[in-house]
Amino acid sequence: MQEFFRQLQVQRWDDHRYYHHSRINQTLHLISALSFLVAYVLLFIDPAMAALVAWLVSMTTRQSGHFFFEPRGYDEVNQATHEYKEEIKVGYNLRRKVVLLAIWVAAPVALVLDPTLLGYYEAHTSLEELARHTGELWLALGVGGLVFRTVHLFFLKDVMAGLVWATKIITDPFHDVYLYHKAPLALLRGELIERRTADHAA
Repeated sequence: MQEFFRQLQVQRWDDHRYYHHSRINQTLHLISALSFLVAYVLLFIDPAMAALVAWLVSMTTRQSGHFFFEPRGYDEVNQATHEYKEEIKVGYNLRRKVVLLAIWVAAPVALVLDPTLLGYYEAHTSLEELARHTGELWLALGVGGLVFRTVHLFFLKDVMAGLVWATKIITDPFHDVYLYHKAPLALLRGELIERRTADHAA
């Protein structure tokens, strides 16, 4: 277990130091984390609604931070190019995220084109039913995306690396609140990029 928690700490630290320089990105991650915690509670009450909150609020804020606000130039602090960081990303890098988000967008489109989804559903008769069916598909996509990458890491690295990554993803909302709760204040002070030194990144 000691090695498991050591690897979890390493994955969390690498994720922060490589991919979360922007204070805007950090603030969006804080919003994402808080809404994910709401979704976690809703998961036990209304799973379809939980998925709608997770994808429409949590994931859109989280991924927009990465796609639009995180610097992609040379990382002087970590001495790494954007291409290198994309190559070593343990979870979903930007290219993999594009694929995942394309499937996310395709789910409600598929329900509009075929309301029964090849006979799986009774055709929706209201926007509420369409939303609930979409939420169910998005819940399956979220779980499927987590399981797929976890098992993929079993083969790319080893079983522990995959389980560590899955644990990191599930607990990220809690950790992100702790890590980025001061980001909005830093942003209000005009700090767009977190001030870091080589010692901070080591």
